Amino acid sequence: MSPVPKFKLNTGAELPAVGLGGWSGVTAEQHAKAVPWMLSALKSGYRHIDTAWGYGTEKYVAEAIKQSGVPREEVWITTKLPWNHPGILTVEQSLDDSLKRLGTDYVDLYLLHWPQVIDWPGEDPAYQGDIKVRESAPTFSETWAAMEEVYVKGKAKNIGVSNFSIQNLEKLLATAKIVPAMNQVEMHPLLAQEELRAYCASKGIVITAYSPTGYSNTLTNPLIVELAGKYKVSAAQIVLAWHLSRGVVVVPKSSNAERQKENLNLPTLEAEDLARISGLDRGQRLCNAVDEKGMVSGWTREQMGW
Repeated sequence: MSPVPKFKLNTGAELPAVGLGGWSGVTAEQHAKAVPWMLSALKSGYRHIDTAWGYGTEKYVAEAIKQSGVPREEVWITTKLPWNHPGILTVEQSLDDSLKRLGTDYVDLYLLHWPQVIDWPGEDPAYQGDIKVRESAPTFSETWAAMEEVYVKGKAKNIGVSNFSIQNLEKLLATAKIVPAMNQVEMHPLLAQEELRAYCASKGIVITAYSPTGYSNTLTNPLIVELAGKYKVSAAQIVLAWHLSRGVVVVPKSSNAERQKENLNLPTLEAEDLARISGLDRGQRLCNAVDEKGMVSGWTREQMGW
């Protein structure tokens, strides 16, 4: 077992390679129950929390940090620009709102959550109704230019994107003055995304994997179960160790104190076993899969670059 490493971004900043995912369900009631498990994570040694307006947990991150007694400057906070804000709020206005909820005057990393802009009724992140793409919205390149401004002002110490494919990264980089520090995407052994990982590495962009364990689809795979027995750890620890070996940051969500501790204590896997895990790749999206109409949150597979 080895301590959690830190990975360096293209800004020179370093972040813990294992963070706590701040997603807490889809209802306001679920969001409000986040403080206890976020607090237990901080007490277990987590110093990286990934949240978003859309998760409804920004204010609970602030409360957990306050209760923990851990100094703000010791906790890496990532949050995200909501996909319904461009064209309604400026990027700076949206970030200022997030900063108020987070009880801080800066975030360590601010991500453009999605490349598309969605119409969303009101300001309730727990809304679960139909959504559609807003037609008269800024392009993600235009929004990125505004992201660059909050970086220059120091309100976001690092900026990046989320759910961006190679296709859309190339469009963004054609006009960007600042290369994203991070691209957060769904990634796990069933969706290894090796081409995207190599492309981002070539541009100096670190990847964060969300849904990093691949749920039970991956954790019950016979190979993962076999390796968990070999290394005498949990299936999740095997998968997270695989990510770190590839230079990928992980933000697993766990509300269980024991599993939180396990996720900070990962084995070093043999090269042969890493290759076997990579061989599970089947390009299978589990979290944000294309629907029966071939759409992903209002965009086609082609628009997403998938």
